[in-house]
Amino acid sequence: MKKISSGDRFRALLKEAHIRSADFAKLYGVKSQHVNNWFNRGIPPGRIHSIASLLTVSPEWLAHGEGPQTPLGLGPGTTYEAAENDGVYSVLEPTDIELPFYKEAPIAPGETKTHVIEIPDQTIRLPRSHLETLEINPSDAICTTMVGDSMAERIEDGSTLAIDRGLTQIVDGHIYALEHDGMLRIKYLHRIPGNRLRLRSHNSAAYPDEVFSAEQIDAQHIHVIGWVFWWSTLNKQRPPVFD
Repeated sequence: MKKISSGDRFRALLKEAHIRSADFAKLYGVKSQHVNNWFNRGIPPGRIHSIASLLTVSPEWLAHGEGPQTPLGLGPGTTYEAAENDGVYSVLEPTDIELPFYKEAPIAPGETKTHVIEIPDQTIRLPRSHLETLEINPSDAICTTMVGDSMAERIEDGSTLAIDRGLTQIVDGHIYALEHDGMLRIKYLHRIPGNRLRLRSHNSAAYPDEVFSAEQIDAQHIHVIGWVFWWSTLNKQRPPVFD
């Protein structure tokens, strides 16, 4: 007799809830093929807790078929991650992660020189699955705001950005946040022979490329904060509705 796996339980849960695998993949932030692989091969251990959370079942039951299917005291629609302690499940933390918020600010009141600092008591929430999919350590992730139109129309002025400080190695053509002599900048980066660095804007018609030598990079205190992995853009104008 075939042993029922976590993939079998996962498939049954989606069927019971009338959730298509493609819809779950979109919600969880992965490709549909990943979900189909989990049906057949079982859910990877690192994803058990977050998937159990979304489906409101206990991780132990989903992984091994052991214990109650639904943690005690938690009903449908509850967002949680559960751990068992003497047979009782308790809420540990939500599936969303609060990321610290950083911005460019004067180094002192009245000063024109700036630096990039964390803003106390201000956070942005992102789904844990976004970070898990990209293998980002939550402690490396921070948020900030796009200022200016140099990256328009890809990233509009005022958009919220998420940055992975764990990835500072430059991969040509990707978007990074960098601090340039105290200024927070968001640019495509390209390495150039001779240890030079090219900064490119998406709005290149208004903002020409900038190239810095190794000496200029050092003298102007240019350093990469991290890779920009997520951004949100607000539509600037609500469409008119005529009566």
